[in-house]
Amino acid sequence: MFGMPPGGPPFPNQSMALGQTGQSKIDPNQIPRLTSSSAVILHETRQGNQANPPPPATSDYIVKDTGNCSPRYIRCTINQIPCTQELVSTSAMQLALLVQPLALPHPSEEPIHVVDFGESGPVRCSRCKGYVNPFVKFIDQGRRFICNLCGFTDETPRDYHCNLGPDGRRRDADERPELCRGTVEFVASKEYMVRDPMPAVFFFLIDVSMNAIQTGATAAACSAINQVIADLPKAPQTMVGIATFDSTIHFYNLKRELQQPLMLIVPDVQDVYTPLQSDVIVQLAECRQHLEILLESIPTMFQSNRTADSSFGAAVKAAFLAMKSTGGKLLVFQSVLPSIGIGSLSAREAEGRSNMSAAEKEANKLLQPVDKTLKTMAIEFAEYQVSVDLFITTQSYVDIASLSVIPKTTGGQIYYYHPFSAVSDTAKLYNDLRWNVTRPQGFEAVMRVRCSQGIQVQEYSGNFCKRIPTDVDLPAIDCDKTIMVTLKHDDKLHEGSECAFQCALLYTTVYGQRRIRVSTLSLSCTNMLSNLFRSADLDTQFACLLKQAANEIPSAPLAQVRDQATNVCINILYSYRKYCATVTSSSGQLILPEALKLLPLYTLALLKSTGLRSDGRIDDRSFWISNVSPLPTPSVIPLVFPRMIAIHDLDDKDESDDSIIPSHIPLSSEHITDEGIYLLENGEDCLIYVGNSAQPNILQQLFGVSSLEEISNQFVLQEFENPLSKKLNAVVNEIRRQRCSYLRFKLCKKGDASGMMFFSYMVEDKLSSGLSYVEYLVHIHRQIQSKMP
Repeated sequence: MFGMPPGGPPFPNQSMALGQTGQSKIDPNQIPRLTSSSAVILHETRQGNQANPPPPATSDYIVKDTGNCSPRYIRCTINQIPCTQELVSTSAMQLALLVQPLALPHPSEEPIHVVDFGESGPVRCSRCKGYVNPFVKFIDQGRRFICNLCGFTDETPRDYHCNLGPDGRRRDADERPELCRGTVEFVASKEYMVRDPMPAVFFFLIDVSMNAIQTGATAAACSAINQVIADLPKAPQTMVGIATFDSTIHFYNLKRELQQPLMLIVPDVQDVYTPLQSDVIVQLAECRQHLEILLESIPTMFQSNRTADSSFGAAVKAAFLAMKSTGGKLLVFQSVLPSIGIGSLSAREAEGRSNMSAAEKEANKLLQPVDKTLKTMAIEFAEYQVSVDLFITTQSYVDIASLSVIPKTTGGQIYYYHPFSAVSDTAKLYNDLRWNVTRPQGFEAVMRVRCSQGIQVQEYSGNFCKRIPTDVDLPAIDCDKTIMVTLKHDDKLHEGSECAFQCALLYTTVYGQRRIRVSTLSLSCTNMLSNLFRSADLDTQFACLLKQAANEIPSAPLAQVRDQATNVCINILYSYRKYCATVTSSSGQLILPEALKLLPLYTLALLKSTGLRSDGRIDDRSFWISNVSPLPTPSVIPLVFPRMIAIHDLDDKDESDDSIIPSHIPLSSEHITDEGIYLLENGEDCLIYVGNSAQPNILQQLFGVSSLEEISNQFVLQEFENPLSKKLNAVVNEIRRQRCSYLRFKLCKKGDASGMMFFSYMVEDKLSSGLSYVEYLVHIHRQIQSKMP
């Protein structure tokens, strides 16, 4: 796993000084780099009545919840809370939380306790409505309690009363999960329901236009859906529906009495409707055979389709009308630019290409939705608890900037396969769909974060709909979705006191139970700037920087967004240099706080990423922006700073090292030889780079061919009967497990476009997209020196 090795005191206080050799030269041997650590870290969330700083988000760790919630659920950018807004401003750091309420636990962690208070519902503060948690203080022999969030004193409900021990804690505190665990799940009572909890509803909408049929996208979608039907929740109330679309929309009546599914065509794509409201969505148990037969026959039914048009907007609207009474997940497989009916789009990328210099100078309009049509539809979908996931299997421009508004507003996600290949992408499409429907998730959710007095939520950002300022509405929420919560002071906090944050998520499980997942994090407050730098969380700081840059890209010129990112880095390091570095350090040194020493490297990687590079396709950039919005913290760093390993010498690995994945190599072309074969992965794509002089016997073992020319560009990883091939497959499977992503394989060769793409990830090199790592450190150092008095 990627991660800094655990070491030293809870907060390392040392800083790192980079000496310079000669005039403004930084010694390349001294520069900070990411270290590999395969050790599993054991993390207790609190010890000795105070919070333990969490391990890096990208490390492998096992959490013991001892009062604070696991860092998987809530991470703060700084693990001590500044007492004043002035202190935050001086540090130049961001004060924010990254909240992932349904994050996957480690298999060795204790499951979350479910607590049922019966009809009365969970105990809450009558003023701020915060939930009872380990930091609530009971007084007056346990008859009253003081809320740790707003300070209000309430009567303890009679049936919840318990005497206090000599330490002032309730005698039953360790037996009650809500009083000793940072995360619990309450069973919601009737007052938390506006209607009966909804069933799990899955509606599949498939593009059958000529392009989708000819590229094999329709067949791949039907095959993937057919395989995942068995994985849908086994609840009796699980419901499914299916429709196909080209220039018209085709619903299918799946009722059991019919000999075969009946097709019902909706020809009006301007003013859509759903035929047979009741029989289009039926219980899975009733229609499973019909559904399987239908999915097998759709590709043949439309095999000679010559309709090139796509009525995507109308089809999505019609499917929504069918789901309106229940809510649920709408999974759309889309292959071409929507060209007809409501929400149709035009190929506006062409105008952008002819006028690229203008686009560089001003905010790029092509990265913004073309109009409000799809946004208005999406808000209505969210209101009726329908969430939309888009699987885009395309060869061409589809205007993701406009389409992505629907998943973003409804708590969904975009999957993007470009250029789609039926050979190499079918397995990934199936695996993506399978994880989408089987991962831990909930429906019709509402989330709110409450803070102690003195701090308030400034803004939420992620994939959701917001109707009132304090709450986030999520038609769907799953274990991979993260929400960024920026914070601001509205009063001073007191040194030595604690500041608490509580995230409450009310949701319906896939089995139709209404639950409230409550996670509480309590951190100590400090007046000392040096404590903020010592307790800064690099991964979370950088995740916020990345998400804010992604939010800016559509509305500001790229050069400006790049400068802003670099300035954030410079201002943080300048503040540390000015106020915290020791008096003896010479001005010729670049001083980096230990906790943030990799911030310049990650910021440079961000500047060279798909989102901020000047070249590249508009849709690739739009997908990158929409991908970053809900991205969990552990996935953020690999996205811009991939992991690269050598795979030609997997056999030579030290047997005593029990980690499956070998140590990674710095992202610099000087570490790549012509004889070597390398794997580079960012959680989404997996590039295999084969050097021109790779040994034929190694090629034979890994790819089953003896020369580079014989390897197909539509690359599919196979396992052959030899140790090297088996080790490569084991490495890939371990990466897939870590990333919860199947990875899209691409073969890269030196001298062609694929090789150039591979080398564009060499963040430490000087590239057309920016300075080398050493040059960037020199640039940052100069900027800091120019600010010093």
